Amino acid sequence: MFKPKFIITPKVAQTLMRIEAAKQAVVDLPMNPQVQARLRETARLLSTHYSTQIEGNRLTLDQATRVIKKAEHFPGRKRDAEEVLGYYQALDELERLSRKSKTKITEAIVKTLHGLVMGGKRGKVKPTSYRDGQNVIRDSRDGSIVYLPPEAKDVGALMTDLMKWIEATQKDALPCPLRAAIAHYQFATIHPYYDGNGRTARLLTTLILHLGGYDLKGFYSLEEYYAKNLPSYYKALAIGPSHNYYSGRADADITPWVEYFCAGMAMSFESVKARASEAAIAGQKDQSPILRGLDARQRKAISLFKDSEWITAIQVAELFELQPRTARDLCQKWVDGDFLTVSDPSKKNRKYILNKKFVGLIHLLKQFRPSH
Repeated sequence: MFKPKFIITPKVAQTLMRIEAAKQAVVDLPMNPQVQARLRETARLLSTHYSTQIEGNRLTLDQATRVIKKAEHFPGRKRDAEEVLGYYQALDELERLSRKSKTKITEAIVKTLHGLVMGGKRGKVKPTSYRDGQNVIRDSRDGSIVYLPPEAKDVGALMTDLMKWIEATQKDALPCPLRAAIAHYQFATIHPYYDGNGRTARLLTTLILHLGGYDLKGFYSLEEYYAKNLPSYYKALAIGPSHNYYSGRADADITPWVEYFCAGMAMSFESVKARASEAAIAGQKDQSPILRGLDARQRKAISLFKDSEWITAIQVAELFELQPRTARDLCQKWVDGDFLTVSDPSKKNRKYILNKKFVGLIHLLKQFRPSH
């Protein structure tokens, strides 16, 4: 089985701690659903733009967004638009897979993601086959060989080995960021396709992180980190004494790449933490007029939803020191006024949930002093 050579240096250990701290901060950050959806969509657009830009896509971020959102066309940019749409669809598929707790990363999944990257349509895409010949990566400036991947006859076995390694390391103590880093490096090293290897490697990395609990609510874009300093990205991947796979690349110590990857992940997570904090504050301000539209009892009643999705009239009676019948009448009044919704119509212990438009207010209560 594939056995990568690397060590967890003090630098890597410290970076992993930064990643964990930023991750937990974002998880604990109170945000209403609208803010979360906005941040998630922004991250997807950034990932799509920067991952395709790395491969030479000529669309600007604004143009890529217009292609995705409004199906706009730009003269002479048909292929660029197809690349953008393909990557965005691949992210859709990635998110669908991430929602399945038992998803196992397989070659079929990798081939499907690659098929989408290369312009396939979700639901109709056919898993792609690995290259059947040699692929040479050359410097666009002078034509010199930058990297000579393994021969086509070895690609299938190497990819199968990589999938086995990914599955095996899901069960051991290797931190998820390190698994993602190594999988990215090895996929790029195998270079199983003639085209689309970089984009597919980055998607595979993201899928591993999402399945490993490092989705960060979908708010981050590692692609942005790579794209904004491409020379460092390529230099970090170009490890080994030779550009030939069989002359040292396969057995190279990839510690420098692991350090580079983890540093980028930490920077991306910390950037998300800052942006998410600002967005959460802005989202709270947006919700303030809604909160002010509620009466004092309704504001106080929202506190009951901090630890549970539903409440009962008994809890309302205890909160306001009311008789049971009075509390039931109050709950019914709130249902009629679209403040509450009946979740369980049982007469003995009827349950109520908060109307969706008020859910985002739960985290705002500390700014107000509810009273009877």
